[in-house]
Amino acid sequence: WLGALRFDNLALRSLPVDASEDGGPRAVPGACFCRVRPSPLRNPRLVAMSLPALALLGLEAPAADREAAEAEAALYFSGNRLLAGSEPAAHCYCGHQFGSFAGQLGDGAAMYLGEVLGPRGERWEIQLKGAGLTPFSRQADGRKVLRSSIREFLCSEAMFHLGIPTTRAGTCVTSDSKVVRDVFYDGNPKSERCTVVLRIASTFIRFGSFEIFKPADEYTGRKGPSVNRNDIRIQMLDYVISTFYPEIQEAYSDNSIQRNAAFFKEITKRTARLVAEWQCVGFCHGVLNTDNMSIVGLTIDYGPFGFMDRYDPEHICNGSDNTGRYAYNKQPEICKWNLGKLAEALVPELPLEISELILEEEYDAEFEKHYLQKMRKKLGLIQLELEEDSKLMSELLETMHLTGGDFTNIFYLLSSFSVDSDPSKLEDFLDELTSQCASVEELKVAFKPQMDPRQLSMMLMLAQSNPQLFALIGTKANINKELERIEQFSKLQQLTAADLLSRNKRHWKEWLEKYRVRLQKEIESVSDADAWNTDRVKVMNSNNPKYILRNYIAQNAIEAAENGDFSEVRNVLKLLENPFQEAEGLREVKEDAEEEGATATAAACAQETRSRLPYCSKPPLWASELCVT
Repeated sequence: WLGALRFDNLALRSLPVDASEDGGPRAVPGACFCRVRPSPLRNPRLVAMSLPALALLGLEAPAADREAAEAEAALYFSGNRLLAGSEPAAHCYCGHQFGSFAGQLGDGAAMYLGEVLGPRGERWEIQLKGAGLTPFSRQADGRKVLRSSIREFLCSEAMFHLGIPTTRAGTCVTSDSKVVRDVFYDGNPKSERCTVVLRIASTFIRFGSFEIFKPADEYTGRKGPSVNRNDIRIQMLDYVISTFYPEIQEAYSDNSIQRNAAFFKEITKRTARLVAEWQCVGFCHGVLNTDNMSIVGLTIDYGPFGFMDRYDPEHICNGSDNTGRYAYNKQPEICKWNLGKLAEALVPELPLEISELILEEEYDAEFEKHYLQKMRKKLGLIQLELEEDSKLMSELLETMHLTGGDFTNIFYLLSSFSVDSDPSKLEDFLDELTSQCASVEELKVAFKPQMDPRQLSMMLMLAQSNPQLFALIGTKANINKELERIEQFSKLQQLTAADLLSRNKRHWKEWLEKYRVRLQKEIESVSDADAWNTDRVKVMNSNNPKYILRNYIAQNAIEAAENGDFSEVRNVLKLLENPFQEAEGLREVKEDAEEEGATATAAACAQETRSRLPYCSKPPLWASELCVT
């Protein structure tokens, strides 16, 4: 089945490959790649495969013996056997992690297998993530486990089907080989199954790939492994631009500065559009370091990501992002900061005064333009582009924030809002909207104070008496946030469910009136209001997903897989392939389904409750305990 794959490994022919055979952790100077070998796994078996992703490589669904095809996929995509024509290698790159230059990083757990020519002549780099040690593994073991691999596999495909530029995932293969992981860094390690994901993209080169030339950083003292090797920087620019930006290479073949400027302008605009797309579906990446930014503008490296449930502009999806550097509302400015670091890494081949000007002129304007375009579609504003639209959008988000509205479900509901002012229809719609807002219990969990009162008291005293010491162990923003939590939590103790419902309805009624007025302007600008409404609903329903990869959905699939049942991973994959459509043929049981017997154990009850929610439901209370690091 896999014999049809045709390899043509252009990257290894175009860029320097390290000559050393030493596979252990080490510095890799003067090279972009080094040769590696995947480490075999015990009894590899397929968790799931994405046929749409594999079709990119020219692989069709196995016609006859599916079981044999799955066994073949498990054998080759675990790294246990090498495909003819593949040349395993690990890529060298550096990165700014949480704002500080970390020096050499590289593919510590991923391996380039080669580049496959697709059926239409396009070229796809394929990678195994979790295939074992490389020279870039540092103190780690080069392995990935089942839970993180399922999340990356499902999210790569979910993002593609949402229409967001992304790397793809072809297969997820687990095994009987085990590694020990301290999941929450709390001293409670456990043994987990080694698992490998087949990743697919035009390239996995990233901003950090160009940081290997960086001299010693003034803050961390770390430097790249290839300082003073401008010859390699030129090779990399030639390769990246001629291969992935051929129209730019063609237009500026006789002027390298102009060519490099055009390339930087294009990656600036692609990155701005990408992050605008994230903001519009509530996606948080979690680790926007420069080594996790694609040089062709894809979403890359799915780690502690999360789709936002209850709308909170300061939402942090990564449990180890203590300062909120990569919070939802910080993503646009962080991506711009990362582009600034890429600009520095391109000097002298692109002078900083040119790239900085491009960044200032292009990034914010492109982000705003794309964000507004997308949000207009989400709101069904398909006829007119008015100055007041951005105010309407921010008032919608403010209303969502005030009422704890579910980001995905509120947008999905808006297509069924009726423009006519029939009071009974409005009341029904308000009931639907408020059912997607946070309950008193959910708000109590969200605003539960996180610091011991004595610790908070000490921090407040320290901020007054010794600001220098305070700056080393805390931030004013964190303390203010904790004080705000305490205040909100205190108010919630007196709040009844009826009061909350009444308050939420009032907020939504105010915004819906503004929305109705804006839709009325659309109607006045067309000759056929019914045709306009049909188009409006169609546009909204193709821009507001019904299904996203919520953490609780991923967790249910992970728990089933850890118990040897891969069917839920496959169900969820199928669901995410059609995120805008009502699921057909998938078992979606309503929340209020009858209890299946009073004698079930507590654990079984908990599991039953987890599987009972529809996939489009806002998360259950237990999901608030999920922590992804």
